[in-house]
Amino acid sequence: DPGHGGKDPGAIGIGGIAEKDIVLAVAKKLAQKLKREMRVEVVLTREDDRFIPLEDRTAVANAEDADLFVSLHMNASPNGEAKGLETYYLDNTTDEASMRLAARENATSRKNISDLQFILSDMMQNMKLEDSITLAHRLHHSLVGGMSRRLADVKDLGVKKALFHVLVGARMPSVLVEMFFITNRTEGRAMSQDRYQNAVVDALYDGIVKYNETTLASKTL
Repeated sequence: DPGHGGKDPGAIGIGGIAEKDIVLAVAKKLAQKLKREMRVEVVLTREDDRFIPLEDRTAVANAEDADLFVSLHMNASPNGEAKGLETYYLDNTTDEASMRLAARENATSRKNISDLQFILSDMMQNMKLEDSITLAHRLHHSLVGGMSRRLADVKDLGVKKALFHVLVGARMPSVLVEMFFITNRTEGRAMSQDRYQNAVVDALYDGIVKYNETTLASKTL
């Protein structure tokens, strides 16, 4: 799920680069790699620069009976020095920074937060939370490890929880990945280049493979 699109550019970085363009480029490359190397079917919630409401994104995944839902984003901060990687799963939180990030990502949603908390209790009963947490950790670990070999001083901001509208209603393990800060000069510039996008794709692919191995192992126990 390449975040944002169309009338919603997402965050804007140094030199006017838009979050919507970087995440679409990464998503397309990741889709190709998954199809080619894992031989799996991949559905993108958008394949071009169009606006898709947050609620419709998981609806696409549910309609396709998807096994995983991965929403790709870039982080932003008024502090140009802010940097690093963080990965989220859907759950309630009292962490101020996580709530601020969710508020920014939820800005284009038709729902309000009380609806979200009601739906969340329903999702908890669907028993996807544990799988979502595992998926978040596998992706995050691979991303931090993989990118630490390519970029100096990669900051690990951890796996966190927040109420993201885009993850609500997903009937499969679902996570939201914040791939560096577009507002950080070094990270924003790197993520607009093919070689760093390819490195992120390799790391995300590695995380999905590791998650798949984990779930296969647990099914055979």
